[in-house]
Amino acid sequence: MYGTLKILTGTANIPLAEAICDHLGCTLTPCVCDRFSDGEIRLEVSESVRGDDVFVVQSTCAPVNDTLMQLCLMLDALKRASAARITAVIPYYGYARQDRKVSPRAPISAKVVADIIGRSGANRVVTVDLHAGQIQGFFDCPVDNLFATKVLVDPLIPFRDQLVIVSPDAGGVERARAFAKRFDAPLAIIDKRRDRPNQASATTVIGEVDGRIALLVDDMIDTAGTMCAAAAVLREFGSREVLACATHAVLSGSAVDRIATSDFAKVYLTDTIPLSDAARNCSKIQILSVASLLAKTIHNIHTGSSVSMLF
Repeated sequence: MYGTLKILTGTANIPLAEAICDHLGCTLTPCVCDRFSDGEIRLEVSESVRGDDVFVVQSTCAPVNDTLMQLCLMLDALKRASAARITAVIPYYGYARQDRKVSPRAPISAKVVADIIGRSGANRVVTVDLHAGQIQGFFDCPVDNLFATKVLVDPLIPFRDQLVIVSPDAGGVERARAFAKRFDAPLAIIDKRRDRPNQASATTVIGEVDGRIALLVDDMIDTAGTMCAAAAVLREFGSREVLACATHAVLSGSAVDRIATSDFAKVYLTDTIPLSDAARNCSKIQILSVASLLAKTIHNIHTGSSVSMLF
């Protein structure tokens, strides 16, 4: 067991960090995080962390480059201040969608970010629902990739006998199948096919959704275009109600407006990323917290208990 447990955070998601501390019965270790006059980030840990077991809670969400730099500077500051162990708790891992080369001269940005975080001082990383599980292998330190399934499943239990779990595309089938097993529910897939070049794709549903409550499952909702289009297709194919759940509420551009006018009855999201006032006030969006899950994980890591039990 390491020294005293301490929790730090940058500016990415202060309410989540405070909620984690509430679950753990501790307070945030003070940290100055602002800017110099030329725009450079100024960071300083305000109390001693020598010999301590320190957890830095910081999603690398928008503005992603600022939050990533804050995280790296905190890790470096803690390393130079002789913290015994430094764990980067990154509820939302930015750049995760750039996990492979998509063109001949493109970077693998998720690997670059992993290298930067490791070199900055992280001895361990905790994250939630990585976009691609293989990103764990980009790090040279232990990585705990938690799943928000339990958090998202609880409010859906009353509908379990009426659900069909739907993947919005072929790539998300494994994630949807995990939900289907939880509910012992059937599985369906939205399939898009382009019969000829430069012609609009035909969309169909593989699986039986007629008369059932369709639950679309994904790891994140960004612009919400794909999810809202999938909801419309499911209604066309006879679903009596369409729900959605996703871990990461990126919600860029006009995503909230799209959800508000969509065929969804309810969209369940977690607080790995702080939601805007517009999202919080949208009647179709329900926010669920991962604070308890992360607090249990931090507690188990700190005490040397099993983390895999939380998977």
